[in-house]
Amino acid sequence: MNATEPRRRWWPRSVRARAALAAASAAAVILVGTGWWVHHDVYRQSAQIAERQAQAHLLALVDQLKEGSVPVRRSTVPYEVVATGRRAAVAYGGGMEEFDPGTRHVLPAPPKAEVPAPPDDGAVWGYSNCPLDIPARHDAKPWDRFGKDGGTYLGMYDDIRADKLSSDKVAALGIAPDAQLRVYVVVLPHAAEEIAEPITKTTDVLLLRAGLVSLVLIAAAAYFTVRIALRPVEAIRVLTASVTANDPRERVTVPATGHEITALATTINTTLQRLDNAAAQQRRFVADAAHELRSPLTTLLASLEVALAYPERTDWPAAATTAARQTRRLQALAEDLLLLARLDTRAPTADPETVDLTALAHRLTQQYPLTERPLTLSCDSTAPAYAHGNPDEFERLLRNLIDNAARQAAHRIQITVRNQHAWVVLTVHDDGPGVPPEDAERIFERFVRLDDARSRDQGGTGLGLAIARDLAHRHRGTLTLTPRTLGACFRLRLPQAPAPVEK
Repeated sequence: MNATEPRRRWWPRSVRARAALAAASAAAVILVGTGWWVHHDVYRQSAQIAERQAQAHLLALVDQLKEGSVPVRRSTVPYEVVATGRRAAVAYGGGMEEFDPGTRHVLPAPPKAEVPAPPDDGAVWGYSNCPLDIPARHDAKPWDRFGKDGGTYLGMYDDIRADKLSSDKVAALGIAPDAQLRVYVVVLPHAAEEIAEPITKTTDVLLLRAGLVSLVLIAAAAYFTVRIALRPVEAIRVLTASVTANDPRERVTVPATGHEITALATTINTTLQRLDNAAAQQRRFVADAAHELRSPLTTLLASLEVALAYPERTDWPAAATTAARQTRRLQALAEDLLLLARLDTRAPTADPETVDLTALAHRLTQQYPLTERPLTLSCDSTAPAYAHGNPDEFERLLRNLIDNAARQAAHRIQITVRNQHAWVVLTVHDDGPGVPPEDAERIFERFVRLDDARSRDQGGTGLGLAIARDLAHRHRGTLTLTPRTLGACFRLRLPQAPAPVEK
């Protein structure tokens, strides 16, 4: 058992459950992010509301002072009115009384105005923001609006010049005629919290309920959507399971929707077709091999049985010659079958060498036996032609081509070797009857022979050209039949290799 399997027992195995869990997880992340943004946006909006309330209160205080009225202490927003040349605050409230500003103002006084006041032209009222340092208090109570250690708070202020007010209003405010008033309001942090708290509680509860319902709905929708989407896959699985070696013709139904399942069904059908073709080819190969083996075995067995039945009338040297010939044919066929089986494994060539195909062609031309009938075998080459590969396999490839040409040729076999660009091109041309165009590819199939009129003792096994093409492909080359007006011409192309370095 896999060591990591116990750790993942909580993870569902079903694709439907995994999709539902993934969709719910993604939705949960999105909902949590949305809730966090809404929560903080409510606090931001509450802070803006608190600032607007402080701004409105500042405007009301300024209007009261311009009318010569001293504001009352009861206020929802802390404020203080200070003036130049005055030790105590003109007015205060909203919590500023905690500092006892009746003897000395808490917030700084404005600078004294040194130039005459400009005429009142009805300009739009404005204010300024500034940080306000609140002093620490050692006798603070839990219900005090300002903390025990003081701190820095956001403040708003506006200035009023006394020389712009009437003498009665100046006297009512208790300030000097040349003094300058400054009205402060303080924006407390808990003011925004008091506004946001009921909203956030309601919003958080609604978002939590909506989020839970949404997660359930999203998970259910993802589960059933994937379940419906996987129905064609289940149908494909059932049909694929019914495919057996005895009946490999079953095919899955291709959906007409054109989505990924269609591509999967098409690929499975293509794979099943390849397997069916491979199985049919294997059955044909086994049948052909049995047929080819049965012919020499039958001849050999019949010759031996006749010789044993009539020993006194048997020509034993002739019987032994026939047995040896059929045995050699069986041996060649067995070697060809073993070589084809090895080539079918697609194993790479072990320890490739640099082989001179020109030298190999010359050597085979000189050593090839031409004793059965007179043939002229020649090799035409202009320079060494090097290719990477196994020397024995190259020799087997070229020998198969020469054997095939020797069976078909009337008088002459011509071998040519040329270097063309990055390729080595080797051709084997005979002056025999040639190959019909419709059989140009069929002759490279296994156990295919076009010389049915000849006896099987003189003809080949039908594996030589198939082995030659497989060897060419094994060395990244090609072997084709080139059209000719006279005879057959086989053309071998192999990648050219650099000349070996002399040591």
